[in-house]
Amino acid sequence: MSSATKPIRVLVWGENRHEQVEPHVRALYPDGMHTTIAEGIIENLGDGARVRTTTLDEPEHGLTEEVLADTDVLVWWGHAAHGEVADEVVERVHQHVLSGLGLIVLHSGHWSKIFGKLMGTTCTLRWRSEEDRELVWTIDPTHPIAQGVPNPIVIDRQEMYGETFDIPAPDELIFISSFTGGEVFRSGCTFRRGHGKIFFFSPGDQDFPVYHHRDVRRVIANGVGWAMTDRPRREIPVLLRYEVDDFYRGHGYTGPIADPAADETAETEDGTA
Repeated sequence: MSSATKPIRVLVWGENRHEQVEPHVRALYPDGMHTTIAEGIIENLGDGARVRTTTLDEPEHGLTEEVLADTDVLVWWGHAAHGEVADEVVERVHQHVLSGLGLIVLHSGHWSKIFGKLMGTTCTLRWRSEEDRELVWTIDPTHPIAQGVPNPIVIDRQEMYGETFDIPAPDELIFISSFTGGEVFRSGCTFRRGHGKIFFFSPGDQDFPVYHHRDVRRVIANGVGWAMTDRPRREIPVLLRYEVDDFYRGHGYTGPIADPAADETAETEDGTA
């Protein structure tokens, strides 16, 4: 990494509930799945990332305005307690994604409030937890997220996720998985919402050591690198008003349901009143 290149500021968010109450999960992930996921990112990105972790039970779930403003890419794992995530925190994360925060949603995060809000669908799917073998097939080998991993990735013990997966058509489909029972699943998908980039990657049930898998860890780290915005600053997309013959300079306009006085103030500050 060049000395002029700043490390990607990564925050791994973990629900951290199974590890506390299920001995077999704690044996697989003694420091929590969030810690194992973070270690995989550090292992692959090294000095190219500054990686922190937080969990559901932290104040504001560890996702305060200050923390999110200091984060480039948020990695999300949740399963049993989606409903405990406060709506105001979900809205805060949503606004940051629209402004340019990268988001990696893992496994059961498909049913998280934030993923559902960003997708606008139920995000339901077919599933079975009977120690299936999963083959993760690369169908877009040129994509940055697919670099450095075998085709297929072989996961010997994993929960089955299958179609139909109720999501919008992905912007990019990178991986498709097949399972012992013959099911297939869109296991690696990207989306763009506002200025933010989102990567959903399904391997990683709490009952199996999937986040110790070398290739799964590489994919997640690749996803972090891809989701990092190349915009100079984070900002929400805004509606701008343009004058005739003024094709390049937009004037402040917050929309038809905003306070008219606020628009007048914005115009005055722009010198366009």
